[in-house]
Amino acid sequence: MSGTAEDLIDRRRLRRKLSFWRVAAVVVVALAVLGAALFSGFGGRPAFSARDQIARVAIEGLITEDQDLLDLLEKVKDEAAVKAVVLRIDSPGGTTVGGEALYEAVRAIAAVKPVAAEVGTLAASAGYMIASGADHIVARRTSIVGSIGVIFQYVDASKLLDTIGVDVNAIKSSPLKAEPSPFAPAPEEAKAMIRRLIMDTYEWFVALVAERRDMSLAEARALADGSIFTGSQGLERKLVDALGGEAEVRRWLEDDRGVTKGLKIIDREPEDEGYASLFAAARAMLFGAFGLDPRATSIETALLRKVGHLDGMVSLWQPLEGRAPLR
Repeated sequence: MSGTAEDLIDRRRLRRKLSFWRVAAVVVVALAVLGAALFSGFGGRPAFSARDQIARVAIEGLITEDQDLLDLLEKVKDEAAVKAVVLRIDSPGGTTVGGEALYEAVRAIAAVKPVAAEVGTLAASAGYMIASGADHIVARRTSIVGSIGVIFQYVDASKLLDTIGVDVNAIKSSPLKAEPSPFAPAPEEAKAMIRRLIMDTYEWFVALVAERRDMSLAEARALADGSIFTGSQGLERKLVDALGGEAEVRRWLEDDRGVTKGLKIIDREPEDEGYASLFAAARAMLFGAFGLDPRATSIETALLRKVGHLDGMVSLWQPLEGRAPLR
C-alpha cells in the first residue's frame, strides 16, 4: 500500500517537473520571438535599421484619412537612411480628402528624394490620384488604372417610408439645409448644389492629372470620364510610365535617379515602428495559417487578394447586386 502511495507521489513530482519545463520552454520561445521582432524584424522588415535602404510603403484597400500612414510617410521622408521610397498601391479608391492628404504627403517626399509607384491589381480613382504624386508609375500589363472622377451617392428611402406608413418631418433654417435627405426625393436645387461640389473637385482632379502626367487639360479630361484601363492601355495614354514590377522600379531608381545599386527594399508600415511590430508579426502568421497573403495589412485586403487570385481583375469590379462600385 505504501509502495503504491510512493509511486503516486513520484508520478505527481514528475508531472510537476514536466509542467515546469514546458512552461519554461514556452517562455524561452516567446522571448526569442520578442527579440527577433524587436531587433531583426519579421518577414524581412526590420523594426530598427540605420542602413541605407529603399523604403516600400503599402497603400491598400479603401483610402481614408489615415493619420498613421501619413505619419509613416513623414517619417521615411525625414530618415537619412531612406534613399528612395516605393509606394505599393492596391486600392479601388476612397474619400477625396484621404486621397488629397496622401497625394500631398507623396509630393513632400518627392521634393527631397525619388518616389516611385508600383501598381498591383489596381490603382483607381483616389488610388490613382496618390500614384500620380510619384515621379514614376509602374504597373503590370493587366493592372487596372484610371477611374478619374468623383461620385456622391445618397439614398432616397421615401417610397419605403410611405409603404410602412412613416412620416419624417423637419423644420429647417433654409431649404437646402441637410439636403439631399434620405427621407424625401432631392429637390432640383439640392441636386444642382451637389453637382457644383462634385464638379469643383473633379476639375481639381483633372488639373492634377494633367500637371503630373505632362498632358494638356483636354487630354486629361478625355481620360477623366470614369473609365478604367489596363496597365498596357494606361501606358499608351500616358497614365503610367512603364510596365513591370519591382525590377522595373529598381531599374528606374538606379539608372535614372542615381540611387545606389543593390540597396535593400525594406517594407515599412505603421505597425512596424517600435513594439507594435509584434502585432504585425502575429497578423502575418495568422494570415499565413489560413492561406492568405501574410504581407496584407488588413483582413479586407487579404481576402480581396485571395479572391483576386481566382477571378483576376473582375473580382474587384463586379459589385454585389444592388451595391454601387467604389470610386
